[in-house]
Parts: sequence; C-alpha cells; structure tokens
Amino acid sequence: MANTLARVSTDTKEPRTISRNKLLFISGTGWMFDAMDVGILSFVVAAIAVEWNLTPAAIGWVGSVNSLGMMAGAILFGLLADRIGRKQVFMMTLVLFSLASGLSAFTTTLAAFLILRFFVGAGLGGELPVASTLVSESVEAKERGKVVVLLESFWAAGWLVAALIAYFVIPSFGWRAALIITALPAFYAIYLRRNLPDSPKFGQAGAPKQSVLQKMAALWAAPYRKRTLMLWIVWFTVVFSYYGMFLWLPSVMVLKGFAMIKTFGYVLLMTLAQLPGYFSAAWLIERTGRKFVLSVYLIGTALSALAFGNADTLPMLMLFGALLSFFNLGAWGALYAYSPEQYPTSIRGTGAGMAAGIGRIGGIFGPLLVGSLLTAGYGFGMIFGIFCGAILIGVLAVLFLGTETKQLELE
Repeated sequence: MANTLARVSTDTKEPRTISRNKLLFISGTGWMFDAMDVGILSFVVAAIAVEWNLTPAAIGWVGSVNSLGMMAGAILFGLLADRIGRKQVFMMTLVLFSLASGLSAFTTTLAAFLILRFFVGAGLGGELPVASTLVSESVEAKERGKVVVLLESFWAAGWLVAALIAYFVIPSFGWRAALIITALPAFYAIYLRRNLPDSPKFGQAGAPKQSVLQKMAALWAAPYRKRTLMLWIVWFTVVFSYYGMFLWLPSVMVLKGFAMIKTFGYVLLMTLAQLPGYFSAAWLIERTGRKFVLSVYLIGTALSALAFGNADTLPMLMLFGALLSFFNLGAWGALYAYSPEQYPTSIRGTGAGMAAGIGRIGGIFGPLLVGSLLTAGYGFGMIFGIFCGAILIGVLAVLFLGTETKQLELE
C-alpha cells in the first residue's frame, strides 16, 4: 500500500507523484479535525443546555443552524472547487470552521453562539465533499472506493478525539476550553499549503469552461439526471437521520437518567464501533460494489436506530448504540466514495457539493424534529422509528435509481 503512487499536480505546471498513504494521511487529518468539531458540538450542547437552561427545542436549533451552514458551505465551496481547485478550497474551509469554532467559546448568548455555528457549519460542509473529490481524482480506479472509505474512517478518529476532550476537559475546565481547542486545526492549513498537491484532473487542458448556472443545469442533463435524483434522496435521508440521532446522543443518555460525565464515557465506547464499521466497508466496497455496501449498511443503520430508540437498559443502549455507530459510519464511507463517481471532472465538485448541500437540509430538520417531538411529549421509540423509515427510503433510492461504479475510470 505504501508503495502505491497517486499522480497529482502541484501549484506549478510540473506534475509529481505522492504516495497514496501520504495523500490519505494529509487529507484524512483535515477530515479528522472536521469530525472533531462536529463531535464536540454534541457534547457542548449537553453542557450549555444545563448552563443556559435551554429547552429541547432550543437545543434542536443548535444542530439545525450548524446544518444550515453546512448546506450553504457544501454548495458554495463545491462550485468554487470546480473553479479554483480542490486544494485551495480545502484550506479555506479548514481555516473557516476552526476560527469560527474557537470564537464561539467566548459567546455568552445563544444567539451569538448560533451565528458562529453557522460559519462553522459552512466550513465543515464545504470541506467534506471537496476532500473526497480530491482523493477520488488522485488514486487508481481499482482502489478508489477503498481509499475514499479509509479517508472517511478519519471521521471516527475525530469523534474519538472529541469524546476524549469532552470526558477530560469539559468536566474540569468547562465547555469553553473544549471549543478553544477546536481552533487549533486552523494552523494545519499551513502544512496543507506546503505538502498537499491539487487533483491531477482539475484544470486539464480541453476541459470545458462553464458558468455556475451551466454547471448546476448539467447535473440534470440526460446522462446525469437519474444519478442526481438518487444522490439527493440518499444524502437527504442519511444526513437527516445522522444529525437527528448523533447530535442528540449524549443528550438522549442524560434524558434517560444517566449522569453527564458517565454519559460522555458511554458515548466514547459507542464511538469506538465506528472504526470497524469503516474498515469493514472499505474491505467490502471493491469486492461487492458500492450499491451493495451502501444498501446493507443503511439497512443495518435503520434497524439499529429502531432498537436504540426502544432500549431502556444500559446494556441494550450500549449494544444498539454501538451497532448504530458501526453501520451508520460504514454507510457514510460508501456514500462519500459513491458520490464523486457519478459525474465528469468539470462538474464533479459541483455535483458532490450540491448533493451534500441538499443533504444538509435534512440535517436542519433532524435535530429540530427531535426537539419538537420531545417537547410535545413523544418518546424516543417513535422518534427513532421516524429515522428508521427515512433511511429505508434512501435504501430504495440506491437500489432502484443507483448505477454501480465499482472500478470504473472517472470521466
């Protein structure tokens, strides 16, 4: 693996090669920081809910505003990546979400916190599809899916870091100290500037120049219409359920009667199950195909969500929470591998970014739904049952609208 080379272009006109492992590590570290910020938010929300005496509906708005920013960032930066390059946008988004997250540590009102979380979300939402596009374009077709899923596995590492920060920092030093730590990844952009080349496919001679409207219209042209519809449905259902469930995970444990410090430890253990979820998906995706892995892992997510919502003992909560992490994050890895493969180079960033942006609309409604239904007196069994149904809709979209792209050369 270490000897495999990915061909990439630098800021100069001369192309060079970079080992696949180095490309994966450099890009994956940025991905890890992204996940760390999302993970920290779920723990911070549980802390500020107590300090600021927030209602469940107000807690829901924190996650929804974050997703609103992610929607805007995915669309905007996806378009920008097709214009100025994947690397430049990767660095811009990293700096944006790191600085905004660090500044949110100094807020004293929910309104100010929400404004900064919008900008955090914009950076987070922009980075993910751009990074997966860059890696997809930089490795060989025979291992492209596996490498992108391994890139996604850095998300689990980021959540583990977030859980460790929450467990050791928040109880002793407060949630503000945890958010200040999340500003440090901004310095990583300096390393990216020196060590991460851009995609080899971006800026190839003869690539057609299109306006923003032309790129967006091209997604619905005859060759890509079915693919775009499929991606938008899957992204919406996956993001809707993910942010509805995982941003509420520590709060769910607290509301079920567990102490906050113990809850953080329990969620840390559940998070560990993400790693085998990613690695198993990475092993399967080049053997069984994208559609099979995505469908099976989404079905596993749906069933685990239903079981978790109805669990009422600690062993059952831990078991089904771990299964939820295993299947859901494996599905995420397959989705990030699958999305850039649907389009040619000229609209790849736009297509992946637009799909992620539509998905973030689901991320707006997911946390709000949980907050509003809890306020109305509904139980977690019904709430997680809704997420189960949504995920199954995504499965149907993959099965009936999806096209297998295993080991196909990118256009």
